[in-house]
Amino acid sequence: MAFVNWLKRHLVVIAGLITLGYLLLPNVIVTVFSFNKPKGRFNYEWQQFSLDAWKQPCGVADMCGSLSISLRIAALATIGATILGTMIAFALVRYRFRARGAVNSLIFLPMAMPEVVMAASLLTLFLNLGAQLGFWTILIAHIMFCLSFVVVAVKARVMSMDPRLEEAARDLYASPAQTFLRVTLPIAAPGIAAGALLSFALSFDDFIITNFNAGSTVTFPMFVWGSAQRGTPVQINVIGTTMFLVAVLLVLTSMVISNRRNKQKA
Repeated sequence: MAFVNWLKRHLVVIAGLITLGYLLLPNVIVTVFSFNKPKGRFNYEWQQFSLDAWKQPCGVADMCGSLSISLRIAALATIGATILGTMIAFALVRYRFRARGAVNSLIFLPMAMPEVVMAASLLTLFLNLGAQLGFWTILIAHIMFCLSFVVVAVKARVMSMDPRLEEAARDLYASPAQTFLRVTLPIAAPGIAAGALLSFALSFDDFIITNFNAGSTVTFPMFVWGSAQRGTPVQINVIGTTMFLVAVLLVLTSMVISNRRNKQKA
């Protein structure tokens, strides 16, 4: 009876831990198999513990080249989508203009539309314009794809902002630029950062839109897809584990900074 009562009190926590474990299970498997030394071409069965892949993460031909392309595209797409998305979010929240409702609705289309539809549409556009498929067409496609996610993240933050803080800054003779840089931007920063991180993850991970508009350019997801048909090198698991650890480190750093600020305010 005591166990049943304890289970009822902690049921939500237990369900949350089980769900979290289920979500993290693929990452754990990738991490474990990054230390494997397979006998054949496929890294699907555990054979022997080895650090060879970690010592030579670029031991596979063209892998680090494709990784570099993906990182550059993700970084540039994040910058472009974050700047444009932030401006669009502020415009939608702070200003009234014609077709504002239609723009609000259109923003959600890339998020609701299947990626293959957007990929085919962008490919048709680029071919009609006579553009050469490659790095820049991928970048443009990624910015268009990530833009909606940035707008939604920043818009939610801007809508929760207290306009009286900006009014107080103006009452204290702050210029519009000073008000934006010292009041508006710091308050909106968490939403902008969330949109930027989401944009980077989506761009780095994308395969469908990239595959349609890449031409002869090979990004890291495309390299993984091609390698899986010939034999999966262990170095792919190394890169995956590294990206996962970097993401966890960023989240932990954000939590530590947030906790310190809350303690200082208290």
